[in-house]
Amino acid sequence: MDRFHIPVLLKEALEALRVKKGGLYIDATIGGGGHTQKILGEGGRVLGIDRDEEAILHLKKKFESEIKSGKLILVRANFTDIEKVAYDNGFEKVDGILFDLGVSSHQLNDAKRGFSIRHNEALDMRMSRDEALTAHEVVNKYSEVELYEVFAKYGEESRARDIAKQIVFERKIKPIDTTGELADLVSKIVRNQGKIHPATRVFQAIRIEVNSEIENLKEGMIGGFKLLKQGGRLAIISFHSLEDRVVKLYFLKIMNEGLGSILTKKPIVAANSEVEENRRSRSAKMRIIEKI
Repeated sequence: MDRFHIPVLLKEALEALRVKKGGLYIDATIGGGGHTQKILGEGGRVLGIDRDEEAILHLKKKFESEIKSGKLILVRANFTDIEKVAYDNGFEKVDGILFDLGVSSHQLNDAKRGFSIRHNEALDMRMSRDEALTAHEVVNKYSEVELYEVFAKYGEESRARDIAKQIVFERKIKPIDTTGELADLVSKIVRNQGKIHPATRVFQAIRIEVNSEIENLKEGMIGGFKLLKQGGRLAIISFHSLEDRVVKLYFLKIMNEGLGSILTKKPIVAANSEVEENRRSRSAKMRIIEKI
């Protein structure tokens, strides 16, 4: 198993896309390439997109022969540009598109990226080093009202107001520079939630803000659906209720406009065996829509 990133719902995603030999597929968040590897193994051609430069470098080595043969095209880009990237690379009409949202195993485990609550590292949380906004800036520069709005909207955190107030108070004494400092601060306010760290919702909210994840998802879905052939499928794996709600509402809009057929009345979730092997899969939900 590639430890750069462990793909979730791997079997289910392949079934959702109905991968066929010679078919064209876009992996809009290729990450460690786990889903792409399976698509290639079934004879599909893949356009892989990721905005993380470290992921692209990893994949160039991993899939050197597939890239040379033209079976895989790699592009470092934000999936908000999926239409342009597809047209530039001959993927104007495709059989299937996969979005696997969230943070990769590599990003979580890399102490330089500042995503993890488990490590005491510099606050960063950028999925691409090219982005200007960092978690450090959000925590130390946003006003109390702005922090509250981020935690309430993107983290659905019930103690958002108290956390925002405490951050503003503490940063007057000294800047909040590390993930450990932020996690400790939140832990003093939010009750212990069993196996889930008390700061999880706050970290999620900051990461979403830094990377414009919700806005990007909306743009990416619209662009991706346009690229599908008739009968082509769009499969999206999300990892928290806010993302899942955005996907659900967009799919309902497409269905109501008579452009697509929703294939998942309820989202597909990971089997117990997968959750035991990969704890991050426990929150994964996949929804699928087919273009009419």
